[in-house]
Amino acid sequence: MPVSESRGARAGSDDGHGDRPRILVVNTGSSSVKLALFVSGPPVRRIGATEVERLIDAGGYQQGFRQALDALVPDLEGGVDAIGHRIVHGGRTFTSPVLISPPVLARLRELESLAPDHLPQAIAAAAALLEMAPSIPQVACFDTTFHQTLPPVARAVALPRRLGVERFGFHGLSFEYALARLRSTDPLEADRRVIIAHLGNGASMAALRHGRCLETTMGFTPAGGLVMGTRPGDLDPGILTYLAERGTPAAELQRLINREAGLLALSELSSDMQDLLGTRDPRAELAVEVFCYQARKFIGALAAVLDGVDTLVFTGGIGTASPEIRSRICSGLGHLGVQLDSGANAAHHDVVSARASAVTVRVIATDEELMIARHTNALVQGGRGQAQRRNDERHR
Repeated sequence: MPVSESRGARAGSDDGHGDRPRILVVNTGSSSVKLALFVSGPPVRRIGATEVERLIDAGGYQQGFRQALDALVPDLEGGVDAIGHRIVHGGRTFTSPVLISPPVLARLRELESLAPDHLPQAIAAAAALLEMAPSIPQVACFDTTFHQTLPPVARAVALPRRLGVERFGFHGLSFEYALARLRSTDPLEADRRVIIAHLGNGASMAALRHGRCLETTMGFTPAGGLVMGTRPGDLDPGILTYLAERGTPAAELQRLINREAGLLALSELSSDMQDLLGTRDPRAELAVEVFCYQARKFIGALAAVLDGVDTLVFTGGIGTASPEIRSRICSGLGHLGVQLDSGANAAHHDVVSARASAVTVRVIATDEELMIARHTNALVQGGRGQAQRRNDERHR
């Protein structure tokens, strides 16, 4: 279990942070968990982090989560003032960060089928922490919140309205961070036509104008859009009805589209892009080419939504770590005015586009945990401020 900068002292101890409240951030994945510790701002700042991968292989999610928590914050109630969680799907119910309570957890459990590889683990972590430290406020931060600006034409699904199916979009915390970084670098550029590509084991893109999301590649669940590590991306719906008619149970279909598809299925070797780029196996080469082909195709579609593109941002594990993938994707975007500087791209510069490029191509390492900490700090501090104002009014 890799641990970096782990600290467990109580807020207010002599560790250089004074009495500033501490925020624990919990970012759960399908089989991993990232924990980070922040002090409140301004600015909100990270002071410790730990991550455990392959928790299922290591002996169970619950056990791995407790081990990571103990490593970072040995004294939970003594060392943490608020807890923020990444929650992948808020459905129609949750459109902004909310304080977690038993009724909120109950409603989230009703949404588990919308993100079966993510929500159960996130809910379990929140429930465990609520039981361990009921006095510490916890905040749910939703990946779907960023996409609340989607217009009706982008949100609609061509199925009967009675089914309650619509497009939500995901990776919102990552998109939000990339946009915030872009605004701090060039506010005018951030208001133009921007496409952000979050490329990792999960992958999606968003089209922004004036800082508002107008379209995204994922839809009702995190399984749609681009080909991903173990998820297929967009599928002909007839494929699933075909498999169902042949007797494939719903649970098996769910496992297929969340854990057995994508790069893993295409390559029959690995879901890890680094592994695929490191071999000459033709199946791996096809998987990589499909990934880049689909990325080019979706960037073209998002550019059509925006009537062009001024800035293309790569983020996510693959987007920031792989010059080869960035190059393969951008090599097919010359018609949009994209030109890479091969040297800058190989050196992982912040800007990897050539001077002659009509489109600025940027690389921004994402930080979902920081966004969660900021939202948690704002909601908890705002709530305390409201409580203080109510108390002052009672004593006037």
